[in-house]
Amino acid sequence: MAEEIGNLILEHLKRFQVGQDRIERKLEEVVTRLGSLEVSVASVRLDRLSERIDRIERRLELS
Repeated sequence: MAEEIGNLILEHLKRFQVGQDRIERKLEEVVTRLGSLEVSVASVRLDRLSERIDRIERRLELS
C-alpha cells in the first residue's frame, strides 16, 4: 500500500516536472520575443527622432 502511494506520488511529481519544463521553455520564448520587440521599438523611436530632427533642420534652413 505504501509503495503504491509512493509510486502514485512519484508519477504526479514527474508530471509536474514535465509541465514545469514546458512552462520554462515557453517563458524563454516569451523573453526572447520581448527582447526583439524592445529592439524594434527602440529602432522606431530612433527613426522618428531622426525624422523630427530633419524636419526641424529644414524649418531652420540648416540643411
